[in-house]
Amino acid sequence: MENITIPEWARELDCAITVCDCQGVILYQNERSHEVNGPMEGQSMLPCHNERSRGIIDRLIREGGKNVYTISKKSLRKLIYQTVWRKEGVIGGLVEFSLEIPEQMPHYIRS
Repeated sequence: MENITIPEWARELDCAITVCDCQGVILYQNERSHEVNGPMEGQSMLPCHNERSRGIIDRLIREGGKNVYTISKKSLRKLIYQTVWRKEGVIGGLVEFSLEIPEQMPHYIRS
C-alpha cells in the first residue's frame, strides 16, 4: 500500500476526505469519512460503486481530470469533488471530498 502524507489538519476537517491508489484501494480516510463510510483503509472502494461510477473512476485514473456533482443523501445535500492526486507528476490515485451544502446557497460573481 502506497505511503502518503496527509496534513494533520485534514483529520478533523468537517468534510469527508477519502484517498485511494490507482487500483481503488483506500489509503486514507479522515474522521468524517469514517463516520459516513465506515473504516475502509486497505480495502477496494470499487465494489461500493456501480458500473457507471467505476467507468468514471477508471477514466479519471487513466486521463486525470475531475468529477464534480451534487447529491441528496439522508436529507442532506452534498457536493462531491473527485480528482486525481499526483506524486512527482504521475497520477497516484483519486481523492474525494464530500461536503455538506445548504439547500439554498448564495452565488457571488467576483472579478
